[in-house]
Amino acid sequence: MQNNSAKDDSDEMEIISSEHNGTVHDTKNEDSGDIHRAEENQKSNIDPNLYLYDDDLATRPHISTFISSIANYENTIPAATDPDAKPPQPSARMGTLIGVFLPCIQNIFGVILFIRLTWVVGTAGAVCGFLIVLTCCCVTMLTAISMSAIATNGVVPAGGSYFMISRSLGPEFGGAVGMLFYTGTTLAAAMYIVGAVEIVLTYMAPWASIFGDFTKDADAMYNNFRVYGTVLLIFMGLIVFVGVKFVNKFATVALACVILSIIAVYVGIFDNIHGNEKLYMCVLGKRLLKDIPIDNCTKDDSFMRDIYCPNNKCDDYYLNNNVSKVKGIKGLASGVFYDNVWPSFLEKGQFISYGHDSIDIENIDNESYNQIMADITTTFTLLIGIFFPSVTGIMAGSNRSGDLADAQKSIPIGTICAILTTSTVYLSSVLFFAGTVDNLLLRDKFGQSIGGKLVVANIAWPNQWVILIGSFLSTLGAGLQSLTGAPRLLQAIARDEIIPFLAPFAKSSKRGEPTRALLLTIVICQCGILLGNVDLLAPLLSMFFLMCYGFVNLACAVQTLLRTPNWRPRFKFYHWSLSLIGLTLCISVMIMTSWYFALIAMGMAIVIYKYIEYRGAEKEWGDGIRGMALTAARFSLLRLEEGPPHTKNWRPQILVLSKLNDNLLPKYRKIFSFATQLKAGKGLTICVSVLKGDHTKIANKAVDAKSTLRKYMTDEKVKGFCDILVAQQIGEGLSSVIQTIGLGGMKPNTVIIGWPYSWRQEGRNSWRTFIQTVRTVAACHMALMVPKGINFYPESNHKIGGNIDIWWIVHDGGLLMLLPFLLKQHRTWRNCKLRIFTVAQIEDNSIQMKKDLKTFLYHLRIEADVEVVEMNNSDISAYTYERTLMMEQRNQMLRALGLNKKENSKVESHNDEKRNSIDSDAPEETDAPETTSSKDESTEKADSKFKSNVKPDEFNVRRMHTAIKLNEVIVEKSQDAQLVIMNLPGPPREVRAERESNYMEFLEVLTEGLEKVLMVRGGGREVITIYS
Repeated sequence: MQNNSAKDDSDEMEIISSEHNGTVHDTKNEDSGDIHRAEENQKSNIDPNLYLYDDDLATRPHISTFISSIANYENTIPAATDPDAKPPQPSARMGTLIGVFLPCIQNIFGVILFIRLTWVVGTAGAVCGFLIVLTCCCVTMLTAISMSAIATNGVVPAGGSYFMISRSLGPEFGGAVGMLFYTGTTLAAAMYIVGAVEIVLTYMAPWASIFGDFTKDADAMYNNFRVYGTVLLIFMGLIVFVGVKFVNKFATVALACVILSIIAVYVGIFDNIHGNEKLYMCVLGKRLLKDIPIDNCTKDDSFMRDIYCPNNKCDDYYLNNNVSKVKGIKGLASGVFYDNVWPSFLEKGQFISYGHDSIDIENIDNESYNQIMADITTTFTLLIGIFFPSVTGIMAGSNRSGDLADAQKSIPIGTICAILTTSTVYLSSVLFFAGTVDNLLLRDKFGQSIGGKLVVANIAWPNQWVILIGSFLSTLGAGLQSLTGAPRLLQAIARDEIIPFLAPFAKSSKRGEPTRALLLTIVICQCGILLGNVDLLAPLLSMFFLMCYGFVNLACAVQTLLRTPNWRPRFKFYHWSLSLIGLTLCISVMIMTSWYFALIAMGMAIVIYKYIEYRGAEKEWGDGIRGMALTAARFSLLRLEEGPPHTKNWRPQILVLSKLNDNLLPKYRKIFSFATQLKAGKGLTICVSVLKGDHTKIANKAVDAKSTLRKYMTDEKVKGFCDILVAQQIGEGLSSVIQTIGLGGMKPNTVIIGWPYSWRQEGRNSWRTFIQTVRTVAACHMALMVPKGINFYPESNHKIGGNIDIWWIVHDGGLLMLLPFLLKQHRTWRNCKLRIFTVAQIEDNSIQMKKDLKTFLYHLRIEADVEVVEMNNSDISAYTYERTLMMEQRNQMLRALGLNKKENSKVESHNDEKRNSIDSDAPEETDAPETTSSKDESTEKADSKFKSNVKPDEFNVRRMHTAIKLNEVIVEKSQDAQLVIMNLPGPPREVRAERESNYMEFLEVLTEGLEKVLMVRGGGREVITIYS
């Protein structure tokens, strides 16, 4: 019923349509109308103004779709989220203050501010301390300017320096710097953990020491740090693994602690402008003492006497100097600033004292008593390395780009303002600390002279616990942030697939957490904790951050200098000179701070770079290094265009013409191995194949063939380029390739083409293509190499021994001398010896020829055995006549068969016309006997011609004689050679089928009995010289 109703409806439609038009439509027209209506329905979703582009829209996205995909582009490290939490509501876009400024403030202010800055100021003095802080701040400011330019050049990439550098300088640099950034972030977590333990054990709970009184033994202190640090790392690792939600919320608490602590310090400095009576130090002469109760700080007290006069024998320095009490915090009004202007650098083991007198600072008796000594040797550059981690963290804003309302505006403003704010705090703190605290107390790293108290905490208002608790919580928060961010950074690098061995770390757990990356991070962090000393960790992680910042500056400088069209940052206040100054500062600080740590960081970067280059996945990110390569290539090509290269600079720029079989696979694989073995010349290699056909019809086939050709080149380690040309005729295609391939001075000068082994079977076209190619190469003044027996050539991973024999018949530029030398540079041919044979004519003095040839080789710096072969002018043998006769008979037979084919084609076309005029019921086989008889007759005629033509052409006889005699000598001398290199005779000048066929026959005779032959024809210019 349904079908009938459908039919009735269609019939009704036909009637209505017919009545409307006043005509009756046939079925065919109706079908065509249905087709048109179907097409119109398909086009109904296309804007009427775009019907012209309907074919394009079927395969390409509409511009609105394209823009939408770009606008919604995300390239970020996944934020740390709680897998068990409900999907969050769409968050409001953050502005500059909340999204960039405050996170940067939190990351920049760190543990060094609270536990080391006073010591840096006291040791370096106000002037040098100010320069140390200023240098570090300049590095980050210049880096922030470069980073702002990169971050505002299009969609802001997240992931800190890794994404910036990888997308600007390429996967090799990006992967190397990403791993450095990851290592630096992980070691920063170790430093924060050790710093937190130091705050607790040294200043809050010294009674918790496991290894005894650490004030008297530095090793005991560091062992405590190692044990408690390991416990704290495990605890923090569990928090990161289980409670990411807690980590994110704790970040706000840590930020509040940092800001409140700094405010408390500033208030305390002005509150104590006249000093306070809380802290007093005990000083013997000019030396600072520790563990002396202030009530016992007098020479008359038995406590002091028992220490310095054991066994009733007093220390000389104790006897000659008085003991005094010195106020620790003197205040800005006291003028103590002038005592803290100049540096007081010490070597390990020297006493902390006023001035630089050797009597006061040198430990002559090797007895420390209760005098405080320097635990490390201090220098200006070392202090830069220790302080530098205090200014890191400037990438925090760029990591939050996805949450910003206007990232291209917020990142530069927020980051630069954060650096200006923190720099102001650090620089003013240097001056305030120098003007408030006594020099000896500033240099007391662990506050041992004041009972193990933190100096900064005792300056703060209202009391020290504000700083102690605030610094501990902020340090703990910074450590948690590092342990949360580092695994995600490692996972992002692994997912980029540029470092294959990181592939296992790309996987996430069922809860979406990078568990494997977290475990590796904890292991590396534990290695840092085992160092146990903030003063060792700080310079080490400074190297990794300095490397990252250096590469950010390099990326900006490269992009600016190259002036790539895509380099259009919205941030305009940058210049390539600022980036280069920043890069120079980074490298200088690295080397000055610790050259061996710098070498470790650089070595790590180089190893990763080379590993990615050798094994890593290929990525195309439009990076600046490729742009630099293009600029350098353009410059070099324009320079090369100025003229042909000097003979000393000549090297084979190889064009490999590879023949493809029916499956689009190269017919002779080892021709690529041979090209690789010639690459000791460090020249260009281009591999090209020609497909017969119409490019518009077999374009996909050409793409597949190119892919296969590239794979063969990769397998055989041929470094170069490949291409496929589609042409109507193979010969014309090869001619076009030879004439047009290359660019400027980087055009190939040497062609390698395979020998047409089946030229006799395939007929005239096979040798015509080969000879046409030979002629084209000669006309282009290019060298030609024709390897015969290519399947017997050695693989590139094999090593062979024996002889390479050069048969030097004609001088054509010295290519025959150069090729074996280049082959011997490759390990495959390195163990072979060179033997050079040349043929002496009747009038030549063979002895003198040999002597001259040896002299020539000596000047060429080529070692080879020399032999001059004398060929007697013998009569032409009967074999030569017979061989020539066979060759000519073959040519005549082919000519006759060719004519016969033309006649047969005419007869067949005539018969076809007849057959079409007769009744179609007539049998088709009736013409077969006639055709067969005509072929038999033509063959008999050809045979009668052969018998009548018994005398061969004299010109051919002479050439055949030369080929046979030379072959006899070559086979006799070089039958066992690993390779025979000889001159390729020139093709006949006359373009006649007989002459060309004879030429191929001569080459066959010349190389008979030789397994591996390389026929060479020079390009008409000298390629080797005896001059330096």
